[in-house]
Amino acid sequence: MDNETPSIGNYGDKVSRLVDEYERQVLALIDKEYERKTTRADKVADKVAEFGGSWTFITVFSLFLGSWMLINTLQLTKIIHFDEPPFILLNLILSFTAAFQAPIIMMSQNRQAKRDRREAIIDYSINYKAELEIDDMQGHLHRIEDDFAAFRKEVAGEMSEIKQLLLQRSQRRL
Repeated sequence: MDNETPSIGNYGDKVSRLVDEYERQVLALIDKEYERKTTRADKVADKVAEFGGSWTFITVFSLFLGSWMLINTLQLTKIIHFDEPPFILLNLILSFTAAFQAPIIMMSQNRQAKRDRREAIIDYSINYKAELEIDDMQGHLHRIEDDFAAFRKEVAGEMSEIKQLLLQRSQRRL
């Protein structure tokens, strides 16, 4: 029993490695296709979306907003006030940023959604093929099971005949 466990474990590890390698190859092909089909503008949109949805952006933008408000409200910097409260220029900049950042992020998300759909279709195809293979293997196992049951029945019948022959032989000797 102990001798069988390592071979089953090794087989499982081998299958896991094969599945991982196959997944890496599929993802590499998807990445190559993505790179081939993605325009420069799409790549810029992806970078803007990546930065716009990061903590770095939030930190930098918060520092920018805080600095803007401090410079324009502190008495110490009164000489360089260029946008005093209610910060109309700052509101214009924020509106401009939101007006352009949102559609760019949505474009990037739409492309990512298409890519995710493609990956989902590939996953579904792989799972469907695996299901067919499992069904086929189950069919083979059922046939083996039926053949084994028939073999056992045949062997049991032959054993019964052998026992009867041995009994007859032993009775003749007595």
